[in-house]
Amino acid sequence: MPDARRRLTVVYNPMKVEDLDADQRVVAEACRRHGWEQPTWIETTPEETGEKQGREAVEAGADVVATLGGDGTVRAVATALVGTGVALGLLPGGTGNLLARNLDLPVDSTEHAMEPLLSGSDLPIDVGFVAADDDPEEVFLIMTGLGFDGEIMAGTSERVKGVLGWPAYVMSGFRNLMGRGFPVRVGSSGGSGIVGAPGDRLRRHARTVIVGNCGTLQGGLELMPDAKVDDGVLDAVVIAPRGAFGWASVVADIASRHRVGHKRLDRMRGHEFTIEAERPIEAEIDGDPIGARRRLDIRVDPQSLLVRHG
Repeated sequence: MPDARRRLTVVYNPMKVEDLDADQRVVAEACRRHGWEQPTWIETTPEETGEKQGREAVEAGADVVATLGGDGTVRAVATALVGTGVALGLLPGGTGNLLARNLDLPVDSTEHAMEPLLSGSDLPIDVGFVAADDDPEEVFLIMTGLGFDGEIMAGTSERVKGVLGWPAYVMSGFRNLMGRGFPVRVGSSGGSGIVGAPGDRLRRHARTVIVGNCGTLQGGLELMPDAKVDDGVLDAVVIAPRGAFGWASVVADIASRHRVGHKRLDRMRGHEFTIEAERPIEAEIDGDPIGARRRLDIRVDPQSLLVRHG
């Protein structure tokens, strides 16, 4: 029986696609084989990174809007699809592909990714929203935060990332590893608060604070092992190591999947979070650096985005 979803639009970032002609041939052949219409392709620009293109695809009647680009393209297109009932498809491109990795979708080739995209079902996932200082809210699907993670993203060269891929983030991480921490207050509501501790407010001299909709990083490293994309809550980690030994302890805790935290790593869960630093700190949203910010207001919109899933 043919799939009811018959119209596919691909929003692609030309800077992240190595061989557009080859990808178009693979997608067209897969659509033909599954009985879908021939796909529509829309290019992003430095000024219009995917949200506008996603809205155009919805208005044109697309059943699935797929992204072919980095995590930034995925986030921009998803912003247009939240609450529409039109599904997001994920084709591998760029450096991270973190949402696809967290959903166990293929990231090795466009050909392999097309099978769940065309023959799979729609999975409703949660969407995070973050307002940094006085900026308007923005969507995030993976993680947002400030501190060490923001410094890594801000310090990663696009040119080096294009050559090395995700190891460019590792290089930036080593350069920023011993940076100074910052006093921060973290509050949560609507969840279980601090895991392993009473209350829902935390004060730390932290190195980084990260709130996530899903918890797996590159290399399968599970920063937030309890995080699920469809559980209606967000997970957070507050990392406050002291020196090289402190970092080694944090890495050992994460690598061993220890879930209750210790004095250098606190875990929290909630529907809403407020992060307040005493000075502006480098921040990021789904791996995109947004500059130094003092406050992040974060909330979750449960199961408001459909993603094509195998």
